[in-house]
Amino acid sequence: MTEHHDVIVIGSGAGGATLAHALAPTGKRILLLERGGWLPREKANWDSRAIWGDVRYRNSGRWTDADGRRFLPKQHYYVGGNTKVYGGVLMRLRERDFGPVVHADGVSPAWPLTYADLRPWYDKAEQLYQVHGQRGIDPLDPPSDTPYPWPAMAHEPRIAELADDLVAAGLHPFPLPNGILVDEARPHASRCIRCDTCDGFPCLVDAKADAQVICVEPALRHPNVSLITGARVTRLLTGDRGRRVDRVVVERDGEVEDHSADIVVVAAGAINSAALLLASADEHHPQGLGNGSGQVGRNLMLHNTSSLIAFSKTPNPTRFQKTLGVNDFYFGSDDYEFPMGHLQMLGRSDAFTISLDDPEDPDPAHSAAHSLDFWLQSEDLPRPENRVEVGPGGAITLRYTPTNLEAHARLGGKFRDLLDDLRCEQEVRENRHYLGGRLGISAVAHQNGTTRFGPDPATSVLDLDCKLHELDNCYVVDAGFFPSSAAVNPTLTIIANALRVGDHLAERMA
Repeated sequence: MTEHHDVIVIGSGAGGATLAHALAPTGKRILLLERGGWLPREKANWDSRAIWGDVRYRNSGRWTDADGRRFLPKQHYYVGGNTKVYGGVLMRLRERDFGPVVHADGVSPAWPLTYADLRPWYDKAEQLYQVHGQRGIDPLDPPSDTPYPWPAMAHEPRIAELADDLVAAGLHPFPLPNGILVDEARPHASRCIRCDTCDGFPCLVDAKADAQVICVEPALRHPNVSLITGARVTRLLTGDRGRRVDRVVVERDGEVEDHSADIVVVAAGAINSAALLLASADEHHPQGLGNGSGQVGRNLMLHNTSSLIAFSKTPNPTRFQKTLGVNDFYFGSDDYEFPMGHLQMLGRSDAFTISLDDPEDPDPAHSAAHSLDFWLQSEDLPRPENRVEVGPGGAITLRYTPTNLEAHARLGGKFRDLLDDLRCEQEVRENRHYLGGRLGISAVAHQNGTTRFGPDPATSVLDLDCKLHELDNCYVVDAGFFPSSAAVNPTLTIIANALRVGDHLAERMA
């Protein structure tokens, strides 16, 4: 048995790292366990062929879908988790997202907390992750008494023109709230250089507000916080007749270790956290740890997402493109009563990524020079049959069928209807309006659900403090707690909730 700690946090992504950072000033002994290592800083960080062709940094191994097909998920085991390669968009859920929302395929359930309950921690999350933005431009912007800590990132000229064209078309484009460490007023002192390799890439100059940079490194400056990398947690062992997690079993360097703590926090991502709880079944928890409700691993949500590349009639010299969003169709439109979702800019395509989308393009460099890259995402609904299963050795299977596909297709139709207004070509080639398309099951960057929170142990896994109903000392602070997915990026809500749970744990340990 190794040294006993006050708190063990499993996973160093947005949830786990933020919680460790929040608890570091308490002086309590905190151990952060990360399955991966430090993502290497190397020139390949900014190489699109390495990122998208060689998938150099996807290190989860292959998972299996419901039909037995193997696939490589967009999952990254490193210090900082998937935030190492995220696009840095840090949005609050819309205020209405916390209530029941009627969709084409059913009702998105209400959260057991309101927006007002989470609002103070959203404020703290934006301060901590140094978010750049501007309040009130998006008509759906939820209320806040505090401004963003940094001004919105400026649009480059072609994106500013795009924003003007969207306004002329009757829409309300807004500056995306970005967690990017940029100082546009003092570019000589800015960590971010506004390059074209941010969204989907690791940042070679550590200018992204990722969980490693913002939380792990500062937390480790406290002598009471320690980190073990290469530590794959395989099982949680209980004591006190199944009421407490007594030991955390870790495989590291081919050896098995036991670690213990008064409080154990699981933050391995919605999919891996559910898999760990299921793999920890014992005589007191025969269906999996804390799974008396049968809900662990269920209600998996991924968002319906599409990457769509339009082609500008004039060249697009933009480097940092991810500065604009549109929510006009978020809750529906005059001609469709159901929510469709959110649209935002993507990072720039280059000749190599264009050739991946369209191998027959005779001049991918020319196409890349004219590309305008968009990301569309729509809410998918929590369904019990959409679930995580775990097999021998921790092998993961996802049984997942998307919902609200009609709404997502209509959002794509709204995009196509705007091509003329946006000064884009109607056809890339014959009968092709754009490149890209809807992403499949490997797109797990927005994974959520699987350990939903709620007041009723019969229908939820976690209580309102994100503690397992059935255990006294085990919490989950990744996106597994989401009862619904909404249609905006989930990371800021993960961070805000981790700060909320951090306050609870600090009070509990005091």
